[in-house]
Amino acid sequence: MIKIKKNKNQNINKKEGFMQGVLTIMFSQILIKLLGLIYTLYLTNRQGYGDTGNGISAGAYQIYALLLTISSIGLPSAISKLVSERTAIGDHKGAHRIFKIAFATFALVGLIGSLLLFFGAHIIANNWLLIPESEMTLVALSPAIFFVTVASVMRGYFNGRQKLSIGAKSQTLEQVFKTLLTIIIVEIVAILSNVSTQWMAAGANLATTTATFLGFSYLFLYYKTERKEIASEIKNTVNYKYESVVKVIRKILFVSIPITLTAIMSSINKNVDSFTVVRNLKNFLPEDQAISLYGILGGKVDTLTTLPLAINVAFATALVPAISAAKARKDNKAIAEKTSFSLLVSMLIGLPCTVGLVVFSQPILNLLYPNASSGALILQITSLATIFIILDQTINGTLQGYGKLMLPTVSMGIGVIVKFILNITLIPNPNIGIYGACIGSVACHLVAFLIAFTSLKRNIKFKLPFSKFVIKPIIASGIMGICSYFTYVILKGIIIERMATIIAIFVAISIYILAVIVLKIFSKEEFLALPAGDKIIKILEKLKIY
Repeated sequence: MIKIKKNKNQNINKKEGFMQGVLTIMFSQILIKLLGLIYTLYLTNRQGYGDTGNGISAGAYQIYALLLTISSIGLPSAISKLVSERTAIGDHKGAHRIFKIAFATFALVGLIGSLLLFFGAHIIANNWLLIPESEMTLVALSPAIFFVTVASVMRGYFNGRQKLSIGAKSQTLEQVFKTLLTIIIVEIVAILSNVSTQWMAAGANLATTTATFLGFSYLFLYYKTERKEIASEIKNTVNYKYESVVKVIRKILFVSIPITLTAIMSSINKNVDSFTVVRNLKNFLPEDQAISLYGILGGKVDTLTTLPLAINVAFATALVPAISAAKARKDNKAIAEKTSFSLLVSMLIGLPCTVGLVVFSQPILNLLYPNASSGALILQITSLATIFIILDQTINGTLQGYGKLMLPTVSMGIGVIVKFILNITLIPNPNIGIYGACIGSVACHLVAFLIAFTSLKRNIKFKLPFSKFVIKPIIASGIMGICSYFTYVILKGIIIERMATIIAIFVAISIYILAVIVLKIFSKEEFLALPAGDKIIKILEKLKIY
């Protein structure tokens, strides 16, 4: 058995590294989501595209996402977990060998996924989705599976080496190109095709493929510049133990398959809508109206309700290598502290976002989609799932890092079954229709969260007082919602609605931050764990708040 010496300085550095990594990914994901919102706004408001274009693109994109999940989603977390466990005990040679074997293996898997989507596009579009117009969007997306797969392996390696910013930068760069190329290519296609919605949707997805290639290129070039540092780490390796290629692949699959299955469940959750919404709505609505309603759900609403996830995904990403490394060092205190702090922050992110989307559903749609602002009730109902998705995201990262890999899969799988049953039961009812899919999504994520949280409590001993975790965040979010709504109502009678909405949102953010501070939801120790936390505490002490 390998014995690992610990010291206080090492633990402090790890904690600072964890929070720095969280903030890096957080800012990156916020930028990515904002850029994604920009091109979604452009497409939705673009004449000839709108909700119908989103409906064509969304169905194809969910099929692409499913194949992408199978080939790559589990890889970054799995490889970062295995690499961090090796580097935590000084085995840099073993960590790099895991990376090399994973790269070669999953490049082949990604290639197969691309070929399946390319040659199966006609059958998927016509027989599965029942949206023939989506065939070319599937063809345009097919090469992206290969590039995303190999890029995922590289991001996992850098994350495991505690270089979380590299993966974050590559994803940001990819989204920048995706936004620019989407607008450029769609405009060119619109001119060449005489504003064909079908071909514009294909052009938008071609931009996605090109952007994934550029994101991979950045990672590959960075890896080449790091080869000297990696070689030096390998030279100073300790505790190296040779493992055959087959054994390494088996280890990667042992970790990645459960993580991938969890992601597949999430993708299937979206595909439940792809297969049930249009199919059932067509029984009592015209086909174009059914596709348009699905476009609202899969386009505007999905974009807005998943926007808060960009802020929280940082914890899910950073927790896997951090918890894995702490477990390798047998540091149970660090595991408990990271778990409780991450869950608290996730609650403080998710709850106000949920309240904000419910209260300002129509004003937000009017602000962002002036030419296609319908769908407020769809947004309100679906946004109730946001808080559960965010908390579940953090819990899954903790469980995966701790080695309980199948628990997130089981919890999400049960949630998907609940959603499928509700979808096929509620959507065919003309009095419920599209809202049945919204109710199914909320139920799915509530069930998944309850199961995952119960499993987490059984495996990791952490403290999370009910007052601090639930009561105070609800009070802070309630104060925020009431004050910001009255601000909006008052301003709406004085200035234009869009400006009133923007000001009310800024008021909401300001009031919420003040409420969190006044209610003392964070302890002094938790503030000190944040970058510049000591400066924040000094200011609060001068104000006699702490």
